[in-house]
Amino acid sequence: MIEGIWAALFIFLLAGFTGYEVISRVPVILHTPLMSGSNFIHGIVLVGAMVALGHADTLLEQVLGFLGVLLGAMNAVGGYVVTERMLEMFENKKDKRT
Repeated sequence: MIEGIWAALFIFLLAGFTGYEVISRVPVILHTPLMSGSNFIHGIVLVGAMVALGHADTLLEQVLGFLGVLLGAMNAVGGYVVTERMLEMFENKKDKRT
């Protein structure tokens, strides 16, 4: 049991470090497509959280499932809001007036 916890912690830390290194090296021009891809992944996480909540039996499982759905939804919506704001920066000023 303890070995599994250490393995999960190691994988979590390795994924966090790798994610940070990859994202920090992304050129500025690729941030908008990268955000769109991450929004897609957040949607999948949200569906997974809803499935987990649907299979929850105990109160603790239900609370954790609800928090997962809530935070996943906030993350997905926030990502789309940020992407929309980034795309507005590329619109022509002339198009906005008409």
